[in-house]
Amino acid sequence: MYFQGKTRLAIVLCLMMMFSLIAGCGGGTNETNGDKAAGDTIRLGFLGATTGSVANYGIPGEKGMKLAIQEINAEGGVLGKQLEGIYEDNKGENSEIANITTKYITRDKVAGMIGDPCTGLTKVAADIAQKNKMVIFSAGATGEGVVEIGDYVFRNTLLDKFAVPVVVDWMLDDQGWKNVAIITSLNNGYSTALTPVFKQALEARQVNIVLEDSVNDGETDFTAQVTKLKNSGADVLVFTGYYTEAALIMNEVQKQNFDIKLIGGDGLYGQDLAKLGLSAVEEKVIFYCGFSTDQPSAETEAFLEKYRAEYNEEPDMFSAQYYDAVRILADAMETSGSADPTVYKEELAKLKDYPGVSGMTSFREDREPVKSPVFLLTVKDGKFALVNKLPVEVK
Repeated sequence: MYFQGKTRLAIVLCLMMMFSLIAGCGGGTNETNGDKAAGDTIRLGFLGATTGSVANYGIPGEKGMKLAIQEINAEGGVLGKQLEGIYEDNKGENSEIANITTKYITRDKVAGMIGDPCTGLTKVAADIAQKNKMVIFSAGATGEGVVEIGDYVFRNTLLDKFAVPVVVDWMLDDQGWKNVAIITSLNNGYSTALTPVFKQALEARQVNIVLEDSVNDGETDFTAQVTKLKNSGADVLVFTGYYTEAALIMNEVQKQNFDIKLIGGDGLYGQDLAKLGLSAVEEKVIFYCGFSTDQPSAETEAFLEKYRAEYNEEPDMFSAQYYDAVRILADAMETSGSADPTVYKEELAKLKDYPGVSGMTSFREDREPVKSPVFLLTVKDGKFALVNKLPVEVK
């Protein structure tokens, strides 16, 4: 009789513990994992790489996002609640960002996601977000086919299709470059998407494309490509890939005692451009982007002071755009009175003349951002320096 009593008691205790665990871990039944703003915080998920080949974009982006959340919370939060950032490293890989996006939505119950800065990765995450009615706000994707995924997809970056024609006009009218070589990185989706945009703009101005060549991300020997470039008669090189390969190409240019400048997009905006290229990229590489620390607005100046004080380093385009993205989402939530993506996305789509630290931003009816000016940057004394500001007119 005593043994049986102990057995019954043990069974009852086990059942009580099991029910307690189910109640604590149940899919979305408690305050933290239920309504997007039901608990004490409103969660935002970070999408970006902090390791891997595109970490130069994700690391400053994460810092900008953290700074914005810190400031908003100090100001009283959103809808009376504190913002909480959830941070995971997607390593620049499609499979990783797919898993993280799904976890943010189903496990962490975020109210929105900030990132990724890369077009291809953003498309992977945006497809998942759209199907789950979750707002995703890219702070860097510039290629085609992003917002077209659906009405939960936004971005606040200068778009290639608006920037490139302005840059080509500057190349021809200001610099007088009439013969252009183009090098594309074939295993880089950003590069393969940007090259046709440059080609269309160059052909529209009847610029001679004297060489089209290719590389692959991860290669380190560009002797053959630079030899062909040297013999092509090109006035300038358009390279549509990322900063690592750009630096290595220019190292080979310098090695072959060849004088030519490299023009590219904001894929070149990474600190490793200067670290890897050293003197070979100094005032030889020029790229366009939507942010500069030179000649800042009042909003940008205040951001620069806070960022420098917090991190003891200079911010870049990605830190500024992640910062703005968090601020814009918070404003949309406050204005709509809800942290539910199905509600505040309607307010988000109405954004007009937002005075962000990365420039004035408005959304067109298709949710594409209109930003001006285009900043042309180069490397000078190991740091990014402003070459010119070019106004953009978008209808």
